[in-house]
Amino acid sequence: MKQVLQNDRSRELQVAEVPAPGVRAGQVLVRNVASLISAGTERAAVDFGQKSLLQKARSRPDLVRQVVERVRKEGLGPTIEAVRSRLDQPVPLGYSCAGVVEEVGAGVTEFSPGQRVACAGAGYANHAELVVVPRNLVVAIPDPVSFEDAAYVTLGAIALHGVRTADVHVGDVVAVIGLGLLGQLTVQLLRAAGCQVVGIDLDPEKVQLARDLGAERAVVRSGGVDAAVAELTGSRGADAAIITAASSSNDPVELAGQICRDRGRVTVVGAVGMTIPREIYYRKELELRISRSYGPGRYDPAYEEKGHDYPVGYVRWTERRNLEEFLRLVSRGLVTPGRMTTHRFAVEQAPEAYELITGVRREPFLGILLTYPSAASAAPQRTVRLTPRPVRQGRVRLGVIGAGSFGRTVLLPRLAKHPLAELIGIATASGVSAKASGDRFGFRFCTTEPAAILDDPEIDAVVIATRHGSHARLAAAALRAGKAVFLEKPLATDEAGLLEVLDAQRETGGLLAVGFNRRFSPLAQALRDGFRDVGALAVTYRVNAGPLPANHWLYDSEEGGGRIIGEACHFVDLVQYLTGEEPISVHAIAADHGGESPRDTVLATVGLRGGSVASIAYVSSGDRGFPKERVEVFGGGGVGVLDDFRELTLSRGGKQRVIAAKRQEKGFDQELDAFLATVRSGGAPPIPLESLVVTTRATFAVEESLRTGLPVRLAPLASG
Repeated sequence: MKQVLQNDRSRELQVAEVPAPGVRAGQVLVRNVASLISAGTERAAVDFGQKSLLQKARSRPDLVRQVVERVRKEGLGPTIEAVRSRLDQPVPLGYSCAGVVEEVGAGVTEFSPGQRVACAGAGYANHAELVVVPRNLVVAIPDPVSFEDAAYVTLGAIALHGVRTADVHVGDVVAVIGLGLLGQLTVQLLRAAGCQVVGIDLDPEKVQLARDLGAERAVVRSGGVDAAVAELTGSRGADAAIITAASSSNDPVELAGQICRDRGRVTVVGAVGMTIPREIYYRKELELRISRSYGPGRYDPAYEEKGHDYPVGYVRWTERRNLEEFLRLVSRGLVTPGRMTTHRFAVEQAPEAYELITGVRREPFLGILLTYPSAASAAPQRTVRLTPRPVRQGRVRLGVIGAGSFGRTVLLPRLAKHPLAELIGIATASGVSAKASGDRFGFRFCTTEPAAILDDPEIDAVVIATRHGSHARLAAAALRAGKAVFLEKPLATDEAGLLEVLDAQRETGGLLAVGFNRRFSPLAQALRDGFRDVGALAVTYRVNAGPLPANHWLYDSEEGGGRIIGEACHFVDLVQYLTGEEPISVHAIAADHGGESPRDTVLATVGLRGGSVASIAYVSSGDRGFPKERVEVFGGGGVGVLDDFRELTLSRGGKQRVIAAKRQEKGFDQELDAFLATVRSGGAPPIPLESLVVTTRATFAVEESLRTGLPVRLAPLASG
């Protein structure tokens, strides 16, 4: 299918051929008929994408600081790879469209194939022939409304939420500052609400359109604003001002303060300068409000991605209800989007459309629509053949499922240049990601269907690097498909998933490896060698993990399983490797940061079968600039200290030996070497299955101890 993308590396806007997206539970697959280009938002995205690296750095100093911090912590090489990965990932454009339902995911009962719908959401309602959108961002199109008018749905909901945020009432005089798409829609919505409108803009043509659409007064910014407001209000001033302009200038905020009455309200919808002139806002005691996108639910993954609605008795106007209400007003003729449409382009001509909004093509415009082939087109094509490298014999033929940040920056670059690896196919949930990764790393095909990887007879082994909640299911399916499996940690996020993958391994006898890379680090191996045959050891492991946003997917019980199961498994595995003993008991306690904050600052004491003991401090509240990991081992009169996989110090008998690495070495290369060699030779797995299982179950025990406040002994694993 065709999709409009901005490539930040090449600085080109392109219409690419990418695999059609798959449909998961709670989602709707829609074949687009029309989509709307949002001039303000999308111009900013395209302008940024077309800047040079130096220009990007100047415009986003916050990103430069992140890069500098990463260089300091991880070194130049890994940072360059991360930056390159980010630049190589094309940005999908668009967030407002309308079309026909092709498929619905499990649990979606309110829509059916063939139904006309409008869709919203950046990353979902893109400029593409096919889009997959969560159910709460999809609404039915009323019969009188055309696809083209319905394609305005997201901009309409943004304008409607701005009107609600302004808290206007019948008869209020409201100034609308900025008469682009959002402003013109806001004018019409205010008129439908019984308000009197004063429209203000720099462009005389937009001012005239506002008059035509019902504004009582509409004036050019350069003159007559005060007089128009005074005439309509008896010199009292506007009851409210809604700023829908897009400008770095502070003028809209200053103007709003000047024309509002005493104790009036100023609501900012557009992106404008926000240096508030204190004197006038203080003297009039003005109220400043910020309208956040298109209603309650925006930026809430539980609402947008998982489909959990808010009770109407508590939240009357969610973003979905705003989308529906906008289309209802269009169906009544109270809002007329078609009056604002100035241009239409077929999707193949998208670069020409963006020449308008970036100013390359000098021509007046307002509403720009992209149109798509008839909904009667062929079935979605979810696999795209690529131009591969020449076939190299004697290698392990790999399929990859998942290409998130870790996969793109750590696993795939190593596999692409590995002498034992031959990359065959890559599957990701996003067709854009699949195509970008497939092209960059030299795969033969890309797809959005994991089954295309599992069912391919040419593939010997599957690398799984998806979000954690799908690990066990995909690993079990790959084993049953006769593939060797390299599964990025964790092995499973719950006991049921663990049993599922173990049953599959026992049935097939297939190779199962998990990405516990730290035990493969040369410094970690040297640390273990320094304490062989010593007897019981005492290990302390401090992890300065740093904070994550509260809504990060890792905290989601279904997708991530939490940071202890998702990341602390690394540290349990390394303790097990260093001591040569398996965990048998766990006692954990978490710091109380107050409120609903995640319990991810944890101290866990681990008892091991041979008498060793370990203390793992997983801390999320430290300084990100401080080194992440430090391991200390005590036993047999010796001490070993491993500092962030950069330097190892071994002390015994008053003498010290220091081993320094040229760069941070966490064992990624060595673990892939071991896995690929094992696939080719058919030897023993790099880490024994029993060790993988006990590490995973130890993390479950940490979570149980945190819940109960009691020590937990690891009971024998239940049979499947």
